[in-house]
Amino acid sequence: MKKILFIPMLLSFSIISACSDKEETSNVPNKPQEEQESNVPNKSQEEHQSNENQEPSKTNKGNTEASLTQAGVLKNIKDQLKTNLSITLPKGLPITDGSFLTATTKAEANQVEILFFESKKYLPINDPKLKNSKTATVIARLVVKQYQNAKEANEQIAFVNFSQNGGQEVDLGYNIKGYQDAGAGSLWTCWNEGRWAIATHTRTDNSEAGVKLAKQAVQFLETHMLPIPKQNGFAHLDVYKSGSLIVWQDEKLVYTLDSIKEPLKALEITTAFYH
Repeated sequence: MKKILFIPMLLSFSIISACSDKEETSNVPNKPQEEQESNVPNKSQEEHQSNENQEPSKTNKGNTEASLTQAGVLKNIKDQLKTNLSITLPKGLPITDGSFLTATTKAEANQVEILFFESKKYLPINDPKLKNSKTATVIARLVVKQYQNAKEANEQIAFVNFSQNGGQEVDLGYNIKGYQDAGAGSLWTCWNEGRWAIATHTRTDNSEAGVKLAKQAVQFLETHMLPIPKQNGFAHLDVYKSGSLIVWQDEKLVYTLDSIKEPLKALEITTAFYH
């Protein structure tokens, strides 16, 4: 399954092989601790415990209630997976005010899959109603797969050091240099941040959109931390909201996030995995 998933991405990177990165000086961008914690709900352990097993009120509205509800939902998701894999879940997911977080889960010996939803009414995890697309909206899909060793896991990551491949240089702001290349009607804007390779995709007849998205992503990552990959990570952000994909390695585990329409929301969800 994993090899099939990455065939399109590897083909895509054959197109942008001329792209290239700023010299890697650290694993991740250096950001103040206050900024790293600014988007994490500041809730006490007592608040978490008091909300984990309660069904949320239908009148719950606003970020405070949603965040408290998510703490319990994410704990229950991990409990229901019943897996021996040592996986990390996000601290929270962006949902509409007044909506509730829920999910379906699937666990196998070496892989888990979680489909996150938001719903207007409270629905338990793995509720049969989630099979009806009118009941809830998919936020994201997370697949975590364990490989035999770290080397095999790293082979699943489409990591490229863009500074070594050339391409037309473009200033993305914040002292970050991007590299562009076009082919088959597509235009890629590529750059590196630490151990991450990041690329935006647009069509050649809409070239400015790719640069704009790249600059927005760079600006967002100035105040948000991506998870630290061991060894590498890759983010493909699609202007047309049809193919964003984020993948990173944690030793023998490979995390894959997809089914996210908004490319910047894909980054937002990924940064929620930073611990």
